[in-house]
Amino acid sequence: MAVHEIDPLQDARWDALVQLDSRSSIFHTVEWLQALHRVYGYTARVVTTSEKDAPLTDGIAFCEVNSWITGRRLVSLPFSDHCEPIVRGSDDLQALVERIGETAANNFKYAEIRTVRDELQPQWPFHVYNRHYLHIVDLGTTLKDLYEHLHYDSIRRKIQRAEREHIAVDHGRSESILREFYHLQVLTRRRHHLPPQPFAWFRELARCFGPKLTIHVARLDGRPIASILTVRHKESLTYKYGCSDSLFHRLGAMPYLFWQVMQEAKMAGLTAFDLGRSEQNHIGLIRFKEHLGARKVALNYWRTRSPEPRRTSTHVRVASRLLSCLPDKLLCVASEILYRHVG
Repeated sequence: MAVHEIDPLQDARWDALVQLDSRSSIFHTVEWLQALHRVYGYTARVVTTSEKDAPLTDGIAFCEVNSWITGRRLVSLPFSDHCEPIVRGSDDLQALVERIGETAANNFKYAEIRTVRDELQPQWPFHVYNRHYLHIVDLGTTLKDLYEHLHYDSIRRKIQRAEREHIAVDHGRSESILREFYHLQVLTRRRHHLPPQPFAWFRELARCFGPKLTIHVARLDGRPIASILTVRHKESLTYKYGCSDSLFHRLGAMPYLFWQVMQEAKMAGLTAFDLGRSEQNHIGLIRFKEHLGARKVALNYWRTRSPEPRRTSTHVRVASRLLSCLPDKLLCVASEILYRHVG
């Protein structure tokens, strides 16, 4: 079976396929690929069985990451929780993953695919490298049912506390609200001993996605104390980033924000709220998302075989921890360099 490679930022057929196929997410979109290219310089590619100038019927998107720290890699896709192969059947899938495997074996350290699908077979050039959970809230029910599925103690009582404290919520994507979000993002990442992604990344996401992207901010007496960033794709809403000021955690601002966003998404006619991935050993995060009424599904990260696959990730974790100790200005400058290598 013939396999072809296209540039999804130049070939309009990719955007058309993404808009039509039910398996697509924000991570397949041209907007996400554009932001990755503009901020980090990653080159986007799509492999497909469709002939040149014929309608695109399938494809696997990935980016080329060139790093002297983590190696030269193919990733589907950097900073994406998941990126399903958009493929019709097992024969087409096999042809595409074998092509990616051959490319990786000849020119790259490895290739990685992030998917909830189980169709990748052990005899193919990919194996499961890491396992996560993906959390989805079904919005196709009533608001009453959505509220009743919220955990009483950890979510509903905190929502009630936020209401008593007169927490206000607003949203937008202006430069000022983006900077409020980023200030909280730096606080949160430092709290977890991790560097934040650069401000340029969030600014570019806002520019590329336009009205599809929204920053939601919870305020106490005008002061921003919690924020989440969401992106809409067709009938689905994706929660991608969240941050808060730990001094105000007791007030329930974050659960209140999620509930407000869920109500808005439901009233807008959306059918799913994607809460993103959790590492399987991150019990607290898993519990929080389940308490929001989300169901979890297995999310596998597949890689072509590579010697010592975890070595460089250890180096990156150590560097991240050291960088998180820097003053804010130096941290933000250093993080832009670091994240080019993480992907």
